[in-house]
Amino acid sequence: MILKNLITVSAFTALLFATSAFIHQNKDQKTARHPAVENNGFAVLELFTSEGCSSCPPADELMGKIEKEYKDEPVYLLSYHVDYWNRLGWKDRFSTAENSQRQQQYSRILNSQVYTPQLVINGKTEFVGSDENTIKNAIQEALLVSKKSNIELSANVSQDKIDVQYKTSSSDPKNTLLINLVEKHSSTQVGKGENEGRHLHHWQIVHKQNQISPNKQQEGTTTFKLPEGFSVENWEVIAFIQNSKTGEISGSAKTNFK
Repeated sequence: MILKNLITVSAFTALLFATSAFIHQNKDQKTARHPAVENNGFAVLELFTSEGCSSCPPADELMGKIEKEYKDEPVYLLSYHVDYWNRLGWKDRFSTAENSQRQQQYSRILNSQVYTPQLVINGKTEFVGSDENTIKNAIQEALLVSKKSNIELSANVSQDKIDVQYKTSSSDPKNTLLINLVEKHSSTQVGKGENEGRHLHHWQIVHKQNQISPNKQQEGTTTFKLPEGFSVENWEVIAFIQNSKTGEISGSAKTNFK
């Protein structure tokens, strides 16, 4: 009888140990999957793309996939449509010279080539915009190690304009606050060029970017003209703080419309 009881106690102790180890392991796994919660990390992804580039549709589709997968994480997506592909037969209706100039700035800062699709993360590293594994690894690293400066945002829509209220604690004269008016999703039936005949989908399209010097004005209001086809459900505002010399992004935030 004594031997039987000892065996029962021993088995019960082993079960408790195994249960404790399982709970501890699961806790570690949850922490590993959500590093941004404890480390206040973030990832700003800037894609340079074009409807005239046959290599770009996979990168555009990847933006949509990442937007869905990381919707509950501090991951901020922006797609800049460049205009230098327009001369080859198809004019990208989302393209602007300002977007091409921004990519040129990154080329100088990062000592990189100008190409599409190109993706830059937190202003510090660049990748081919369709390289899913490399990009997702870089996102996880950014969420783990980056530290986010605070930005407060709100946006209001009137009859013909959008007013964005901002506030930040950044006062470094080398920093710029960039506030972006972003269309979450759109599509185009391409009639000419390398993607002739294709129906292309785009996510997180930057339509306008306003630049503010936070050392002169740490809080205030900036205004966008209300775009055609605007709806509060399909548009948002994304802002980030960037060092104009190094390109490094030190904080980001986004807001929907009231």
